[in-house]
Amino acid sequence: MPQQGWSKKRERQYEHIKDGLEDRGRGEGEAEEIAARTVNKERARAGESRQKSRTSTDDISSSRRGGLRSHRGPGGRTKDQLYAEARKKNIKGRSKMTKAELQRAVGR
Repeated sequence: MPQQGWSKKRERQYEHIKDGLEDRGRGEGEAEEIAARTVNKERARAGESRQKSRTSTDDISSSRRGGLRSHRGPGGRTKDQLYAEARKKNIKGRSKMTKAELQRAVGR
């Protein structure tokens, strides 16, 4: 699904991201969509695209964000992810908990 206008570097980046997602168990369609969105965001950050959104340019880079939220220890998960896990475990009072309290409650 590499798009016209992508450089060879961006096409390689797309394939690398897509293959990595598929290796981690994502479906082909979902992996293609995530990879394309990631490449387009990086193009916008680098000034390679005509259009760009504020979140594409002001947010932290996709690679940095992925590293922060890679599920390697409790610091990587977002509050929403912790809340979802607390809901699965039926932990009472989860809606009023802070991120740190959710981390302690889910026990990881």
